[in-house]
Amino acid sequence: MYSNYGKVYKKQDLYDYNTYKIHSICDYLIIVDNVVKLTNLIKYLKDNNKKYFILGNGSNIILPDHYKGVVIKPEFKEIIIDKNKIISGSSNLLINLSKEAINHNLTGLEWASGIPGSLGASIIGNAGAYKDEISNYITELEVLENNKVKLLKKNDLSFSYRCSNLKTRDIIILKATLTLKPGTKEESINLVKERLEKRLATQPLEYPSAGSVFRNPEGLFAGKLIEDLGLKGYKIGGAQISIKHANFIINTGNATSKDIKSLIKHITKEVKKHYNIDLILEQQIIK
Repeated sequence: MYSNYGKVYKKQDLYDYNTYKIHSICDYLIIVDNVVKLTNLIKYLKDNNKKYFILGNGSNIILPDHYKGVVIKPEFKEIIIDKNKIISGSSNLLINLSKEAINHNLTGLEWASGIPGSLGASIIGNAGAYKDEISNYITELEVLENNKVKLLKKNDLSFSYRCSNLKTRDIIILKATLTLKPGTKEESINLVKERLEKRLATQPLEYPSAGSVFRNPEGLFAGKLIEDLGLKGYKIGGAQISIKHANFIINTGNATSKDIKSLIKHITKEVKKHYNIDLILEQQIIK
């Protein structure tokens, strides 16, 4: 049924396609590496009222036990370095783009060296770290919207903390142009090493997770609120609030989607009860 659009996998377990490493069966997984085929596939699915979602690197999502629909995984990985600009396909990982920048003596993406997300998803969610974020470097996007390829300039875009105006639009990012500054490879490598050491000491990188679970409330830290409630180490099934960092939920070995969502519900309930603060989920729950 879908073979004209890309590589098709029926009843595919998405265990290897999400960083929580939970088992999730989808009806179809379609890997697409061609914009025309992607456009035609999206049109077909919409015309026939088929349920679908676009999968990046699966690093900021919580999958269901069974997704009754089509999962589309674009594979757009072209990279062009043009002086101080990186023109990249949306499927490239931020970690790899950070390395590319450093190798070409460009500075600005050192903060992204520890973020496993794809470029496209990172732009939509305005990913960031160390008081920096991807929106600071975006100058142009090539997108698919309403079955048409469009170019969006910087002034077409609006970004805020872990959010963008792209979230509310039916849009797929195909390619992005990032503008960086000249730097030195040695200084960038040293900065990345320094931050990696900090991350190893403070984040549970030895366990599967999807990074920060909640956005930080204004002027506060979600992890500190959760930690002060004594919830570090709290566990439901195979999902546990990390002992290293309370704003991380880890898979201790056999976590299910239900375990993770139940733990999130418990955290939000306790924070609301004790602080009257409504935590906002940073991760996306796929239904």
